Formats: sequence, structure tokens, C-alpha cells
Amino acid sequence: MSLTEILSLYPLAFVLASLVLGLIVGSFINVLAWRLPRMLERDWRAQAHEILGLTPEPAAAPYNLLLPHSHCPHCAHPIRPWHNIPVLSYLCLGGRCAHCKTRISMRYPLTELACGLVSAFVAWHFGFGWTAGLLLLLSWGLLAMSLIDADHQLLPDVLVLPLLWLGLLVNSFGLLTSLADALWGAVIGYLLLWSVFWLFKLATGKDGMGHGDFKLLAMLGAWGGWQILPLTLLLASLAGALIGSVLLRLRQARVSSPIPFGPFLAIAGWIALLWGGQITDFYLQFVGFQ
Repeated sequence: MSLTEILSLYPLAFVLASLVLGLIVGSFINVLAWRLPRMLERDWRAQAHEILGLTPEPAAAPYNLLLPHSHCPHCAHPIRPWHNIPVLSYLCLGGRCAHCKTRISMRYPLTELACGLVSAFVAWHFGFGWTAGLLLLLSWGLLAMSLIDADHQLLPDVLVLPLLWLGLLVNSFGLLTSLADALWGAVIGYLLLWSVFWLFKLATGKDGMGHGDFKLLAMLGAWGGWQILPLTLLLASLAGALIGSVLLRLRQARVSSPIPFGPFLAIAGWIALLWGGQITDFYLQFVGFQ
């Protein structure tokens, strides 16, 4: 019996396999969230020097998703393979570097664990098949974008745009919605936040959000169709207002302090994709429309 047959015949095996795969991918997402913004910054600096006719910066050591190899950010000691097992290595090391004993941020194992649990849930929710596989890719992408936006207020095109096109591509086969609904979801998703951006800018003279948010909502619309957009915006706005107010109090920051909207959009869009129909039906029944 092949591995594909085992995963398709035994749902628990697929869920467990997705959990393990999600833990591994979560470890990679930690690397991606740390290195990709710095890679983009290096590229932007090189382009700026070329456009402005400035002397190129001295050649630096390779810096990408593979090089340099993983190392402790404090003592630069290489991380051994057996110290890089998702979650387990952190627990065995007591949350400290094996060489210098400096405490390691809880963010790393929490990201791995979150990715593993989300992956297992997607596998359980959809079952073995193309839909689960593609939703796993989308979930991993949303997690990576959320972490990067939370750290840098940046939603990289290199992550958002390929997933937008992939959403349109998979819905050309009617996987989650019709191609027409997906196309209009992308168009309306972009225009909704683009309109809000310009209305806010005309009223206040300030930028209310980044352009990456337009593309992220367009990408979610490409996956779930225009039907998920109202719920996505509602949930993201409510979560943003609630969590934002809490963060402002904890940080004792001003109301004008920027708070990234991308993570709220990502979480709300993921929820709307999985349960949008049920949530909408429940609301309509609650208010008496059905």
C-alpha cells in the first residue's frame, strides 16, 4: 500500500502527517520571517545605489534563506541539526542556547506549534485531497506574512502576489468558488481598501494603511470569492480595534502609533474561508432574515 493510499484511507494518519509537516514548515517560517525583510532591504539598497549612480556597496557575504547556516544570534555558534528539531529541541534545551546559554525567544517554538496545529486542523477539516494541500499552502503563507507584517509593517509582494495568482488558478477549476467570483473577489478586495486608504488620506492628509493590505485582501478574495470579503473586513476590523486598544494601553502608546492590519486580515480571511457560510447563515437566522 502506497503512502498516498494510507493517507487517503486513514484520516488520522493524514492529520498526524500534516501536524509533523506543519512543525517543520513552522521552523522554516521562523527563518523566512527573519531573513526575507533583510534580503529585501539589501536588494532595495543595491537598486537605489544603481538608480542614483552611487558607488556600489562592498560585496557582502551571501545572505539568503539557506546561507548563512542557522546560528545563535548572540554568540553566532552554529545550531546543530539535533538542536533544530521543532518544539522538542527548545524544550530539551530549556529554552536556552546550547553554547552560550542565552535565553531563546518563545516566539520560535510558538510559531512552530501554531503552524503544526493549524496544519493538522486543515487536514482534519478538509480530509485528504487537493483542497487540503492547497489550503495548507495558503495557511503557511498567511502565517509568514502575519509575522513579517507584525515585525516590519511589510507585506512582501514576493509572498502575496504568487498566492493571489494561485488562488485564481485553483478556482479556475472551481475548487473553492467559481472563477468569476474569485476574479471579482480580487478586484473588489483591492478596491475596497484602496478606497478607504484614499478617503482617509483626503480627510486627514495621512496614510491610514499600507498598500500591501490592498493586495492581501485581493488575495483572500481570489481564494474565497467576493462573498467572504464583508465577513473578512468585519472580523478584521473588530479584532484590530479590540487588540489594538489593548496594545496601546499596554505600550502606553499614542493613538497615532501604527498597528499592522495584515495579521488581522489574514486571520479573519482564514476564518471566513473555512466557516464563512456557516457564520453568515447563523447571523441571518439570528436577525430573522431566514
